[in-house]
Amino acid sequence: MSSQTNQPRVRKRRVFYIPGYDPIHPRRYRELYRKESRAQAEISGYEVSVSAKSGQGPYGWHVRSHQDGAEVESDIDVLVWSDIVRDSMSTSIPATYVQLIRTAWIYIATGTLWRLMRLRKGPVIAALYPVGMLVVQLALAVVLAGIVIAALKPVLTWGAVIPAIVAAGALMRWFRKIDNRLFAYYLMHDYAYSAQLRGAVPAGLRSRLSTFVALIQDALETDVDEVLVVGHSSGAHLGVMVLADLIRAGGVADQRPKLSFLTLGQVVPMVSFLPNAHDLRADLQFLAQQGDLSWVDVSAPGDGCAFALCDPVGVSGVATEGAKWPLVLSAAFTQTLSPERWQALRWRFFRLHFQYLCAFDRPGEYDYFRITAGPRFLQQRFEGRAPSKSRIERPVSKYRSIVPT
Repeated sequence: MSSQTNQPRVRKRRVFYIPGYDPIHPRRYRELYRKESRAQAEISGYEVSVSAKSGQGPYGWHVRSHQDGAEVESDIDVLVWSDIVRDSMSTSIPATYVQLIRTAWIYIATGTLWRLMRLRKGPVIAALYPVGMLVVQLALAVVLAGIVIAALKPVLTWGAVIPAIVAAGALMRWFRKIDNRLFAYYLMHDYAYSAQLRGAVPAGLRSRLSTFVALIQDALETDVDEVLVVGHSSGAHLGVMVLADLIRAGGVADQRPKLSFLTLGQVVPMVSFLPNAHDLRADLQFLAQQGDLSWVDVSAPGDGCAFALCDPVGVSGVATEGAKWPLVLSAAFTQTLSPERWQALRWRFFRLHFQYLCAFDRPGEYDYFRITAGPRFLQQRFEGRAPSKSRIERPVSKYRSIVPT
């Protein structure tokens, strides 16, 4: 890491956070930031305060921080697409099972699933989990129906079929009701949404991404020092497409403010490995070559829901000799979390997937609140840092074209 002496510092920053596939109101991210920034500040010895955002625009909040002898102000906005997510999840139970069959067929028939299995086991298991869980739920409903028929048939003969169907339906509705604990329907809708057009971008989402481009471009025309785009989970590949469109349109030509891109717990291969993901692969290749931004990709092998330490450009097979980004780093949960904290979280897979946005009780180089509210630019913070030695860069995707054939 280079010395901080005489380096320019961030006084004002705009942060645009792009969530993953999440139907929940963005206020959850504000409250998470408020709680976890306070915890990290106490551990790391700096000051952070969060207040309501003033003015128009996307949902967000204002942050004041005193770090490393500097006062910094950050405005954090959430680029919301939760309404699109909710619409994609508003399907019936039978429709969800149709999605299951169709999505499984797409990933298997195209050979994408087998390619993904060459990367990390965790996210592939996470992808298979909703399939297995939904099949088990259906099987239990069928077993329950059989029990009801066996119990009532001596009395009602064929009339026992109706109560059996009612009982099975009630069990399936109960499973759906408790999905906030099982996540089977949620994950099924997530993978189905990505796969519905075999990797092509749905029209509604494409329109929303254009709105995101305009918001970020407006921020680049203000007097802030850094515009930082953060893409978490599925938000990572959305951020890739947004920034590629922004740069192609000449939105960062004046080089001020600095444009930075941070991807956390990315699942890019789930989409980029699909046959029709030409646009995403083209954007990955384009963004990796740009000198107009800094791109750091952070993940951790302990996160079973992410393609940890998989260079999204390299594994998608679109890296070129001129590729500069991303810098692939590990959050190293087993080192940055105490043994006690790690033991408490290691089997809470979805909670670990959000650890990048949370406090670490043994913080290392990665600190979300120093990055989003501290005085150093993203590029400065990781300048001279070697990429993780255990990263995967080899091209694995079967589909590597960047234009439709």
